[in-house]
Amino acid sequence: MPETIVINGRSIDRGEKVLTKLVISKLPSGTVIEIPVYVFRSVHDGPVVLLMAGMHGDEVNGTEIIRRMLSKKMLYPLKGTIIAVPVLNIYGFLNFSREVPDGKDVNRSFPGNRDGSLASRVAHRFMKEVLPYVDYGLDFHTGGSSRANYPQIRCVLSDHKNAELANAFAPPFIMNAPYRQGSLRKEAGKLGKSILVYETGESLRFDEKGINLGIEGTCRVLHHLGMMANFNEPTEPTVVCMKDIWLRAKNAGLWRTFISIGEHVKKNQHIGSITDPYGEMEVRLNAPATGYVIGLNNMPVVNQGDALLHISF
Repeated sequence: MPETIVINGRSIDRGEKVLTKLVISKLPSGTVIEIPVYVFRSVHDGPVVLLMAGMHGDEVNGTEIIRRMLSKKMLYPLKGTIIAVPVLNIYGFLNFSREVPDGKDVNRSFPGNRDGSLASRVAHRFMKEVLPYVDYGLDFHTGGSSRANYPQIRCVLSDHKNAELANAFAPPFIMNAPYRQGSLRKEAGKLGKSILVYETGESLRFDEKGINLGIEGTCRVLHHLGMMANFNEPTEPTVVCMKDIWLRAKNAGLWRTFISIGEHVKKNQHIGSITDPYGEMEVRLNAPATGYVIGLNNMPVVNQGDALLHISF
């Protein structure tokens, strides 16, 4: 752990608790857009852990996880440093949107470019100001519009440190997930830093179970690293999944499912149907594989090709 951390031109020494705000840009109205960054430093040497949410502005569950931990003063480490970023994509947060105003995804824009698109500039500033200090991190995410994710950790299980932290978190599901081009997780991996993604719920909707499991898992990771004394044991076993498959709509229409998210299904099990609005057509849908339903589309009106069901095994 460095003696001094410098973020946004502010020197932060051991034992300090600081809120600094990264100025990214301005709205056309002239309103300044700032990213709040909380830094909690112990006087004792230890790892630097990043807790980050709101990479996609409409994914509020992670923001609520960090907010609750901040409000309950749970982020004062026994050793090391915790850096907490409740909302990275302020633009999307203000506009209930996944993207920034240029329509780009910040989590496909890393490592970024100082002179690039708005999303690229956000990524570049984060890479320059925050990531160099980080050893480990939890990046909190949520399913897309009307698509819910069951609480899960995504990481590269062939990486020993990834697997160690994922097991310490102890979520209901751990998914082996290869790096994606342009993601924070991939760029961090190139630098030897372990960033795990926690997914739960759907966008613009609080998922209480997932929020609580996220807080408990975060506490278990911090305890595992010697940074927190108290934690709760997991109340359900962890299932490790190496593969996954999506069921997509072959027909447009009204989507109904007979199963619940988190449920175990068998290959060819009747799991739902798609009908037209007039009662003239009905298509039976069967599970494409045996496994657990870790993602479910809650939108009743679907088009051809829409993702309906995410099964992991």
